[in-house]
Amino acid sequence: MSSVLTVNAGSTSLKLCLVEGETSRPVDGFEPADAVGHRVVHGGARYTEPVLIDDEVEDAIDELSRIAPLHNTPALRAIREARAALPHVPHVAVFDTAFHATIPQEASTYAIPQAWRDWGVRRYGFHGIAVQSVVSQLDAARIVACHLGGGCSVTAVLNGHSIDTTMGFTPLEGVPMATRAGSVDPGALVYLLRHHLSVEGLDFALEHESGLAGLSGLSGDVRELEGSDQPAARLALDVFTYRVATAVGAMAVALDGLDALVFTAGIGENSAAVREAVCSRLEFLGVELDPSANASAQPDVVVSASGSAVRVTVIEAREDLVAAREARRLLQ
Repeated sequence: MSSVLTVNAGSTSLKLCLVEGETSRPVDGFEPADAVGHRVVHGGARYTEPVLIDDEVEDAIDELSRIAPLHNTPALRAIREARAALPHVPHVAVFDTAFHATIPQEASTYAIPQAWRDWGVRRYGFHGIAVQSVVSQLDAARIVACHLGGGCSVTAVLNGHSIDTTMGFTPLEGVPMATRAGSVDPGALVYLLRHHLSVEGLDFALEHESGLAGLSGLSGDVRELEGSDQPAARLALDVFTYRVATAVGAMAVALDGLDALVFTAGIGENSAAVREAVCSRLEFLGVELDPSANASAQPDVVVSASGSAVRVTVIEAREDLVAAREARRLLQ
């Protein structure tokens, strides 16, 4: 199989790449290929491996859109468009949640009634394809991956396998994000529903009006916040980097130590200030940045000091290459 067209549908964008071997180039449309690999965010408990897409798989992805509407809905739309444009080649779904299928029960289980767990309420984890792509480039046993972009998550990877992550049942849990709240006391949400907000209003606010944007009142874009002299912008960045650092500490507990720390995605790859703020809180774990290397970092590069006990790197996430590899693995 010489070529795989990869389809990565976001809430506001559609990224198409033609992957031949380990070489990838962006394309503008559904170009002919030997196969098509689709990134799908939520596969639930059912899909823990890539799967050949048929009508039944489409229906399952559609059903899971109730849990991840911002992500599965556009993915399903792209799947249908691609299958119509390229009907005679196999289409493969590659799930973000699949990488986290190795998380043990103690980390994936919420302390909730059994009936809720029977309804599928558990921690699934996301950003799995991106995390898989960066950790595959590292020679280390205990890795914490900080995927910091519009959505943000922190993942513990032991010998190549995810054992814990900050996102849970949906991509809302965990550290604050550009416009998503991250973890909030459930009691506060119940209070808001009882006294101030509708379900729809709460859902919209948690997804679109929270995170860095909600904290700053200015923007969810770290570049704008770093350039602002407003106290609220400073607070937003302080809350964000504090929560990311404490998440790294929690993941180090899951790993029983830390050998490598990797930053990826838009913020992780491009904000030296965020990396510095996070790492400065992790010196007790043996994390030491090289200030010059961090300030000038362009992926893929090591930014830790020569004497650091933990290797700190900045690596570009290559979801297209992983999706293509996984599609080939299934079909060959």
